[in-house]
Amino acid sequence: MDSVYDIAIIGGGPGGIGSAIEAKVLGLDKILLLEKSNNHSDTIRKFYKDNKRVDKDWQGQIVEIEGNVPFTDGTKESTLDFFDELIDKHGIDYHFNCEVDKIEKDDEGIFNIRSSKGNFKAKNIVIAIGRMGKPNKPSYKIPASIRGRVNFNLDKCSKDENILIVGGGDSATEYAVELGKSNSVTLNYRRDNLTRPNPTNKKLIQEAFDSGLVKPKLGVDIESLEDEDGVVKVNFKDGSSEVYDRVIYAIGGTTPVDFLKSANLDLDSKGEPIIKDNLESSVDRIYIAGDIAFKSGGSIAIALNHGYKIVKDIINR
Repeated sequence: MDSVYDIAIIGGGPGGIGSAIEAKVLGLDKILLLEKSNNHSDTIRKFYKDNKRVDKDWQGQIVEIEGNVPFTDGTKESTLDFFDELIDKHGIDYHFNCEVDKIEKDDEGIFNIRSSKGNFKAKNIVIAIGRMGKPNKPSYKIPASIRGRVNFNLDKCSKDENILIVGGGDSATEYAVELGKSNSVTLNYRRDNLTRPNPTNKKLIQEAFDSGLVKPKLGVDIESLEDEDGVVKVNFKDGSSEVYDRVIYAIGGTTPVDFLKSANLDLDSKGEPIIKDNLESSVDRIYIAGDIAFKSGGSIAIALNHGYKIVKDIINR
């Protein structure tokens, strides 16, 4: 049993980090954190703009930290630094660039984890994979010749580009307002009104529309994309067409259904994992933490609380 971890955590975002820290603080001895990207908090790194404000109480959700991770308001950078310090301070055993593709339980109730870094064994599993690791993509084809100009985050953006942002949520509005300061930006959403963003973002995007910082193109969906001399021609369903240097889709992410099925977890009719009150899945001792446990919008603070609740349940059992 020396080679068996008390808890193996799949996913290095806030839910995964929170689970690892709580396990260490609350007395579990052998803890393993596996993350498929090259660092923890990949969603924050890729999808949060630089210097983005990160609030403990997000979208008006007042969240009291229940466990031992003293998370407070900050920025993208200070939040990443905070998680760096926690992982180092508590000596968490982690593997980055480690993708898990199979979880099986043996006859003795021990989980066998197959990954790109080898096989591991654990008594308990926490799945803390973010939705944005698999961003939603449009149903129409993106021509291969312009795929470098069609993005799902801000990594490739530069100044003075003519940019179309597609989406109607918080990420889309934040991208539009930020990029509008140094680019010509249009925000496209299929509905006439933006109802999904939080109140702060609704106010900021309306001010951006009113001032001309961002141009609205609401109430119309996209029919197709074309390559026009190396840039992107966007054909809308109202018959209009516009040419942009870059198109950025901010249309959310999807639950990693195939992976959850491979672990034999029961899913509901929408492909979401069925989760008990203690955050345990349909498989005994496989828990779900972070944004795939949220039925609606969640927050970093809630994800951290998931870790505390899960570890307490494991210890109590």
